[in-house]
Formats: sequence, structure tokens, C-alpha cells
Amino acid sequence: MSIRTILTVPDPRLKLASKPVERVDDDVRALMDDMVETMYAADGIGLAAIQIGVPKRVIVMDLSDLRDEPRYFVNPVITPLTEEVRPYSEGCLSVPEIYDEVERPVRVKVNYLDYDGEPREEIAEDLYAVCIQHEMDHLEGVVFIDYLSRLKRDRAVRRVQKLVKTKGEAA
Repeated sequence: MSIRTILTVPDPRLKLASKPVERVDDDVRALMDDMVETMYAADGIGLAAIQIGVPKRVIVMDLSDLRDEPRYFVNPVITPLTEEVRPYSEGCLSVPEIYDEVERPVRVKVNYLDYDGEPREEIAEDLYAVCIQHEMDHLEGVVFIDYLSRLKRDRAVRRVQKLVKTKGEAA
């Protein structure tokens, strides 16, 4: 396992739509292992493969308090189960230190393949629903700041660029 570099806005690769995984094999599991290690190292709760430059439909998440229950989603598909939406303050490892509200359905169905390639179906609510929808957006080339006004989005990108430059100079 290794920690990978997380892409930040405005990297054009974050705008790519990810391709389906043909089968869950050792290479895909190694990718998921790296993703979990990268997510934990960055103190995140979710990560899509495209955020480390791999355009595959793979997501990892861990919403547990102890950060010891990683979840794996290959070729996930979500279906809203309600028209009710709720705003939730979101952040993103690809948009560090930026948070803003995004409205999303409060309950969705998630179909996916797990770490072993077994098909699964679950109902997601609350933070789980928000997180899976946020990560699914990445698979379609959408970053949460795309939901914001042009002004807020442009400000966020400039702040991230400045932050990345400052961190690069300090290294």
C-alpha cells in the first residue's frame, strides 16, 4: 500500500468521467488499498479514484468514529428514494480548506460491487447519503464547488491554488 497524491482544483483530470471497472481483481483491490491509505493520511472520509488520477469508477469511504471501518464501492449506482433535499456543509480533499452548503436528496439507494466483487445494495441516509453522492459526483467529473455560484467557485479555486503554492514553497 502507498499514499498517492490527491489532485486539487483546477486540475483538468478532476473533470473526467470515470470508466466502469470490468472486474474486481488484485489490481483493483491494490488501488482500493492505496485509496484508503491516502484518504486516512489526508484525514478524509471519502475518496474517488479520479482524485488520485485514476479514471475508474471506484470509491472508498470510512464514516466510523475510530476510522477503522473502510467501505469499498466499485461501479456504484445511486437512485434517489425521495424528493426531499437538505443542505449539508461539504468539504473535499481536492478542494482543501473550503466548505460550503450543497443540497442533496436525504435518502438514496446504492448498488455496487464490494472489495471482493460481490454485488451489494444498501439504503443510504444522512451523512452516508451525502458522502456517497459527493463521491459519485467525482466519478462524473463534478466537484462540489460546481454547485456554487461562479463567484464562490472562482474564489475557492484561487484559494486552493494559493494554498497549494504556499505548501509547495514550504516543502
